[in-house]
Amino acid sequence: MPFPNRYRSVSITVGDPAGPYRRPEDIDEAREATATALARLLDAADSRLPAHWPAFQAVLPHARALLDHTDLDTGPLCQLATSLSLYALGQGDPTTAVVFAARASAGCERLYGIDDPNTLHARSNAASAYQAAGDQTRAIALFEATLEDCERRLGPDHAHTLSYRNNLAAACHAAGDPRRAISLHEEALEGRERLLGKEHPDTLLSRNNLAMSYEAAGDAERAIPLHEATLADRERVLGPDHPDTLTSRCNLAGACETAGDLARAVELHERTLADRDRVLDPDHPDTLKAGNNLAGAYESSGEPARAIELYESTLAARERLFGHDHQDTLNSRNDLAYARGVAGDLPLAIRLYEEARADAERALGPDHRMTRTIRENLEIAIRQRDRS
Repeated sequence: MPFPNRYRSVSITVGDPAGPYRRPEDIDEAREATATALARLLDAADSRLPAHWPAFQAVLPHARALLDHTDLDTGPLCQLATSLSLYALGQGDPTTAVVFAARASAGCERLYGIDDPNTLHARSNAASAYQAAGDQTRAIALFEATLEDCERRLGPDHAHTLSYRNNLAAACHAAGDPRRAISLHEEALEGRERLLGKEHPDTLLSRNNLAMSYEAAGDAERAIPLHEATLADRERVLGPDHPDTLTSRCNLAGACETAGDLARAVELHERTLADRDRVLDPDHPDTLKAGNNLAGAYESSGEPARAIELYESTLAARERLFGHDHQDTLNSRNDLAYARGVAGDLPLAIRLYEEARADAERALGPDHRMTRTIRENLEIAIRQRDRS
């Protein structure tokens, strides 16, 4: 069933407490009713799907007004803030995601305590938001605290504990610590195989993530066979068109590219792009990611013209969907600049890098990983130009 495209407008008015129907308890009741209504509007919405974004866009201004006029958060307000943090994260706005996620985490801790499952979930979301914002230190600290509290409350082998161990491992991977990530992923995988079985989707997720960390550590001999086995199991258990199956094929393609098997990488990337275009949507974020990955494989294979054409079409779609400053858009702009430099047009590459760097510094901050990557690539391009 398609998500409905009509939404009931909710107006929030804070009047004179001395006036009729303006007693504090009346205002509190109205706020609670509004929070509940807004949270319910998002219950059926998936922040990852473009077709559902209008729901979040409709709720967002009302939620901001409500949160701005509320001092003590309630359960529905925390639920609302969590949903909006996930939406902001997907829209490439980690600053807003941090605001909403931190609000939900603090509210849940006050309402339920530090180790209640609701609090643990909210704190984990806050850690993900900080990770996206480039604050790896705070993200890892929050993931560590969440895992510790969950182990104490639910035990080391509980499904939630294993999920938080997986999240901490992913944060260590993103922070450039693949050895710790591998250790944590291996623990999570062993626990999930024991608790859930070898073919449970969460177990297959752990295998996928472990393979990614092997690859990051330069261990292609372990990464590629594990990717291949995970892909085969996901095809059999989930089906060939399941999003997780397509993710496995994408990750196997990336591992083959890293290992230098470019012909196989291109073939796998092309199939992934075709399948995501058919199964998801041409404008789905994962489809655009597949297009960008295929462009990178073309570039690695010595086909700069095909790479540039695909980079440009992916960039145009991301700008149309997400805007000029979205993290995915900035990634496309960085990749296109690099491809232009490889193709021999260093002046254009430098101009593209300079524009992307300025937007990344403004949108993400000077210390964000994407900003640093663009700045480093710009410096390399300038040195190449000066030597020529």
